Order: sequence, then C-alpha cells, then structure tokens
Amino acid sequence: MKYLSSAKIALAVLALASPLKATELKFANFTPPFHTVNASVIEKLNSDVSAATNGQLTVKGYHGGELGAGPVEQYVRAVQGAADITWGLPGYTSSQFKKTMIVELPGVLNDEESGADALCRAMDEIRSEFPGTVPVALWTSEPNIMIMKEKVVRTPDDLKGLKIRVAGATAGKVAEALGATPVQMPINQVYNSLQTGLIDGVFTGSSTLDDFKLDEVASSFTLGAPLGRLSFFAVMNEGAYNNLSESDRAAFDGASGCSLGNNAETAWNARGQAGVERARGVAKNTFVDLSAEQAKMFAEAVSNVTADYVSDVDGAAAFSAMKSE
Repeated sequence: MKYLSSAKIALAVLALASPLKATELKFANFTPPFHTVNASVIEKLNSDVSAATNGQLTVKGYHGGELGAGPVEQYVRAVQGAADITWGLPGYTSSQFKKTMIVELPGVLNDEESGADALCRAMDEIRSEFPGTVPVALWTSEPNIMIMKEKVVRTPDDLKGLKIRVAGATAGKVAEALGATPVQMPINQVYNSLQTGLIDGVFTGSSTLDDFKLDEVASSFTLGAPLGRLSFFAVMNEGAYNNLSESDRAAFDGASGCSLGNNAETAWNARGQAGVERARGVAKNTFVDLSAEQAKMFAEAVSNVTADYVSDVDGAAAFSAMKSE
C-alpha cells in the first residue's frame, strides 16, 4: 500500500476544506428598489436559491438602471450578457412576443385567474419567442384600469379622440376599439407625459399608482372595464444558465418558473389593491366603479379585438392552452 507524502496529504485536506467557488447572478432592474419586482422576484429568487445551495448561488439586484437604463432594451441586455437576468414587458417589443401577449387580451382570463399559470400552460407554444434566454418567470398584472389626467370616463364615447398611453400592440388594439388614439411609450415616461398633457390617460394596472406615483399627475380613475392585463417576463442569459453547475442549476430551476411567476403576480395584485385604496382617500381624485350595464358597453366595443388578434398571429393553440383548466 502506498502512502501519500505529508505535503500531498496537506494539499488534499486543504482542497476538501476549501469551499466551492460561489456564483453571484446579476439581476438588472430598471426601476427603483421599492418597485414590486424587487421583493416579489429578485429578493425571492435570491432567498430561495441561496437557501437551496447553502449560499453558493446568489442573486443580486442592480436597481434604477445601473446595468443599463431603459425598460425597452432589457431583453436584449440579457441576450448580450450585460446582466445575467433581466425583467421587462413583452409589449415593449410586441413583434417578438406576438403569442405570449395573447394573455393580455380582454376575455382570455377572468379577474380571478392566474396569468402566470396560463403562460406556463402555453409554454410549448410561446417558448420560441424567447431566443437566447431561459425564461425565469412569466406573469401578468392585475386587471388594467383607466388612469386619466382629468377626463372622467363612464362610457366608450368619453374616450373618443383622447391620447391613451398603452404598453404594447394588444392594449393598442383595445384603445382603438374604444375610439382612443393609442400612444406607445415605456412606463418611466408616463409620469411626465401625463403631467405635461402629452397624453390624456393610461390603460395600465393599478399597481402603477404606487410603483410610479401616477396619481400625483392624474385625478380620474375608471375601474371595471374589460381592458385586459399587462404581461411580464424575467429571463436569464442562456449561456449563464448553462454555465451553472448541475446542482446550482437544479436549485435555480426549483426556485424559478411557475411558482415565482405566481409570487410576482400575487404581489402585483396586492400592490394594485393597496394603491387604489390609498388613492380613493385623496380628495382631488374621482373614482368611477362601472356598473354591470356600463361595463357591458365597453365589452361590446372590444368584443372582436381578441378573436381578430389571435387569428392575425396564428395563435389559436396558444390561446387554447391559456384558456385550459
């Protein structure tokens, strides 16, 4: 039997005692750290992967556009490796996410249904829309509401000719069906655009009341119209994902996906509800809660939007998957 030299024994012991090299994933966040995405996605993901790997794999958020400003470019930043993980809205590059955005349309989901689950069910149909990345989480916002600078909206006629900011192509078609002129711009430009009158209002989730302080520059809010939702993605650079060790990748897979998407969606809904409750208490604000009869007028006005869009993007299979129980 051969015996190792004392030097070799010392080296072997040192190797066994040395910890494996830790990996920190950079998560780019174009919004401030108080935005809902930080606690519900970035910190949640970090907490879960860190616990599963005893701290060997962690996720660090870089907030306020530190790794590159501008929400429109977030997907490209993940592909190019400027960050390991980014998040954003499919609507900002609608032509890339035609089938994914079906989930945003009126009537695809009722108010109580999970958009995260719907997107997971449709993954086989939409996966090709995420080239160069691995989807980390997909989710939707709370139902869209109307946030208006001044105009009180009770019927579709009240919107005719008004300039309404939308996040993407699907919301744009809804706005057009209601007689408004859609204006596409990223959310970080909306505050100033409302303040200066560049736009008359916004179709978006009520979470923006707190996340982007929109009720500081708006005074009229209409709830209950079938305006659909927004959708969101968090994606990881494909190379960075493949470079993880097998155990780290398994831990990452366990912490991401449908459960993380649902965690984000739950947080978005809670944030939206809190924003509405707070804004209702502000004296300058007018809230319109549509009656069933009033909501029906909006539903009739947008009744063809979903079917036409699904047909235009050859999205019947994705639509069916999203609608499945």
